[in-house]
Amino acid sequence: MSDATIPSSVGSAVAPAPVPRGARITAITSGKGGVGKTFLAANLAAALARRGERVLVLDADLGLANLDVVLNLYSRLTLHDVFTGRTPLEDAILPAPGGFSVLLAGSGLIEYSRMTPEVRDKLLDVVARVRPRFDRVLLDTGAGISDVVLFTVSLADEVLVVATPEPTSLADAYATVKVLASTQAARPMKLLVNQTQRSGEGRAVRAQLQQVVDRFVNVTVAAPVKLDLVGEVPQDAAVREAVQRRQLLLETIPGCAAALGVSAAAGKL
Repeated sequence: MSDATIPSSVGSAVAPAPVPRGARITAITSGKGGVGKTFLAANLAAALARRGERVLVLDADLGLANLDVVLNLYSRLTLHDVFTGRTPLEDAILPAPGGFSVLLAGSGLIEYSRMTPEVRDKLLDVVARVRPRFDRVLLDTGAGISDVVLFTVSLADEVLVVATPEPTSLADAYATVKVLASTQAARPMKLLVNQTQRSGEGRAVRAQLQQVVDRFVNVTVAAPVKLDLVGEVPQDAAVREAVQRRQLLLETIPGCAAALGVSAAAGKL
């Protein structure tokens, strides 16, 4: 991986938005789509709920949401309805399989492709209102480094970057870490490696990413980034089966290797 040029559209530093204290907010993000981020967010929520936490997953991929598909939920109430005043926030918070709650987003909504001041204020208001009600809020962001993703991540206490061992995923994960380190306040930055082929591959991926971050990022920022590996989730045929069934892996095949990996990661969180 080489030091990638960051698009100028990222803009100036993004200050963390003021959010009332309460739940610990974890932004789950990725540089590349298709790495299993939403699937992991849902199953991590189930694992955290099993540990006694009151957990909310907020689908922050506002225009291309798919948390509802992963969980086989078909509610007509979404964040769009809350933003437009069509429904109270309380009615849009739904119970999900696995013992946690969700706030779903819409799909195919062009108005959420950019972080306008109106969308910014409404999202900040929703996060501030749900925070006192839960122990943990997981923000399932979109992939990449758009202004919508960056603002959403700025609301979190910690960032969990999901990557796979594929070179394209690693390159995009590095770009994500670089942008966050250079535009936002320092916070704990964690790594979850999905679809590993062998035991210990997650540690190797973390070491590779950390080496590049040390070389190209930590020499330019005031607060050096240390990636904390929370775990690795092995490639497992059970995952595909659960996805096709639109069921939580921890509910359908809790003893499989991938489910055990997710549970271990939740323990480190």
